[in-house]
Amino acid sequence: MERIVVIGANHAGTAAINTILDNYKDSKVVIFDSNDNISFLGCGMALWIGDQIHSSEGLFYCSKDIFEKKGAKVYMETRVERIDYDKKIVFAEGKYGQRYQQEYDKLILATGSLPISPDIEGKELDNVQFVKLFQNAKDVIDKLHNNSLKDIVVVGAGYIGVELAEAFRRVGKNVTLIDNMHTCLSSYYDQEFSDIMSENLSSHGIKLVYNEIVTKLEGNGKVEKVVTDKNEYHADMVVLGIGFKPNNRLGKDDLELFCNGAFLVDKQQQTSRPDVYAIGDCATVFDNSIQKTNYIALATNAVRSGIVAAHNVCGTPLESIGVQGSNGICIWNLKMVSTGISYAKAKKLGYDAAAVDYEDTQKPAFIEHDNYKVKIRIVYDKKTRIVLGAQLCSEYDISMAIHMFSLAIQEQVTIDRLKLTDIFFLPHFNQPYNYFTMAALQAK
Repeated sequence: MERIVVIGANHAGTAAINTILDNYKDSKVVIFDSNDNISFLGCGMALWIGDQIHSSEGLFYCSKDIFEKKGAKVYMETRVERIDYDKKIVFAEGKYGQRYQQEYDKLILATGSLPISPDIEGKELDNVQFVKLFQNAKDVIDKLHNNSLKDIVVVGAGYIGVELAEAFRRVGKNVTLIDNMHTCLSSYYDQEFSDIMSENLSSHGIKLVYNEIVTKLEGNGKVEKVVTDKNEYHADMVVLGIGFKPNNRLGKDDLELFCNGAFLVDKQQQTSRPDVYAIGDCATVFDNSIQKTNYIALATNAVRSGIVAAHNVCGTPLESIGVQGSNGICIWNLKMVSTGISYAKAKKLGYDAAAVDYEDTQKPAFIEHDNYKVKIRIVYDKKTRIVLGAQLCSEYDISMAIHMFSLAIQEQVTIDRLKLTDIFFLPHFNQPYNYFTMAALQAK
C-alpha cells in the first residue's frame, strides 16, 4: 500500500485528498495541518465581516471527520518542522508536544501562502490585523462589536482590501483605503475599469488614498495613527491586505523555486524531486495568457492543481491545461470580472498589444426594466491576433461571460474568430448585436 503524505488541507489539499480517497482506495493517506479547521472559504470572509451572511458555518465544505470516514489519518494543529527528502520522512510536532515521524512514498505540499508583512514600525500594535484565516476573521468581528472602534484603515486596494473596505463600511465604520498605486485593483483591470470601482467606493463613503506608501504605524499599545510618505490618518484598527507570498518554508532549501519563491512545478504538479508534488498557493502554474510559468494565487487554481497532483501521485498520468487567472468581484452590486492580462500588463510585458472597448445595455432598448449597461474590453496581440485578456463590468450579472474568454485564451483563439462567433439572441437575455462581437468587430 503506497503511503501518501499531504501537508496542508485547505482548498488545494482538500481537493487532492478527496480525489485520492474517492478514486484510489488502496492508498494510505496521512494528513498534517497546523490549523484547527479545514477548507475555510476565505473569499467569504468579507461577507461575514460585513454582516451579509449571519454566520461562518457555510464557509466550510470539508472536515477532519469527512477525511477520517474515508480512511485517512489526520493530524490537526500539528506543525511539520522539517522534511528529510532523501530518506522520505516528515517530522512534525503536535499542539501538546507530541512528536511524529512519518515515512512516505509520495509527498504533496499544499502549504499555501502567507500574508505579506511589511517592514514598518508599529505593526506589532494591538488592532493591527491580517485577514486570511478563519481565526483572523473572527477576531476582527469580535473587535467590531466595540462601539469605540470607529475609524478603520485598510492598507492595500487589491481584491481583499476592496472587499474588506466595503464590509467595514456596511457595518457603519469610517473607512480609509490606502494603496501605493494610482488606482485600485491594478493587478486585474486597466484604469478605465478600476476608476469605475473607485467611483463606486467613493460614492459609498470610503475615503480613497492612492499613490501613498505607509511608512509606520503609531499608538500607545493600540494603533492610533497610520503615517504615509505624504499624510497621517487616524485609525482605531488597521488591516494589512497588501498581498500574499508562497509558504515555501518546508522546501526552499531542497526544491527548485520560481522567482517569487514558489515551488516550481511541471504540468503534472511535480517539483524538482520526482516523488514530491506541490499544489495551490505554494506552487507555480502555467499561464496560458502569456504562455509561461507564472504565480497566480486563486482558490480555483488551487482546486484544479490538487486534482491533477492526486491522479499523478496515484499513477494516472494527467496534465494541467494551464490557467488564465479568471477572477471576479462584486461591490455594492457593481460586478467586475476579468481573465488573462490587462492592456497595461501586456504592454509592460512587451506585447505589441491593442485593446478594443464597447459599451451598451445588456438587452435591447425596448426592454424597460432590469436592463443594465455593460462595459467590455478585449485585449489582443496585434501580430498574432490572439486574445490575451478580457474585462467586463456591469450591475447586471455578466460573470458567466468571462468563461468564454477564458476558454478563448486557453485555446489561443484570435480576436477575428470572435467576430463571427455564434452568439444566440433573445430579448430577455441580450441584444442581436452582442457586445462580445461588437467589441471584436472593432479590432482592425
